[in-house]
Amino acid sequence: MEYIWVLWLVLMVACLVLESLSMQLFSIWFAVGALAALIAALADLPIGVQIVLFVAATAASLIATRPLVRKLMKKQIKPTNADRNIGKTGIVTEEINLTNGTGRVSLEGQDWSARTADSTVITEGVVVVARSIEGNKLIVESAP
Repeated sequence: MEYIWVLWLVLMVACLVLESLSMQLFSIWFAVGALAALIAALADLPIGVQIVLFVAATAASLIATRPLVRKLMKKQIKPTNADRNIGKTGIVTEEINLTNGTGRVSLEGQDWSARTADSTVITEGVVVVARSIEGNKLIVESAP
């Protein structure tokens, strides 16, 4: 087992290549662990120590960089187009009745096909609040 360092070197290079190809952070921590094990192998430490160092260095680098990674990966979704209507109020222009398959709402000057999430009937002229959008239907509930 005197050439075990070659295994650690190959593992480290493979992890770095995968990391560079993926543009995701998923193998960099294993490369750090492989580097620690490679150093241990070059110092002629037993294979058990090398494996423990590999696992420990991988875990430590993952734990140390997790807050940074979470911050970088956190995406702020900004409502665009139809999503901006969620939470706004509109007026029922045609009775919303799931049984009859009817329902229209005027929201910010736009005419929407609408329904309620809980299958309640809402009569024409009632003020409603947009709660979500499913396909091309506005899901609404009566305004408080």
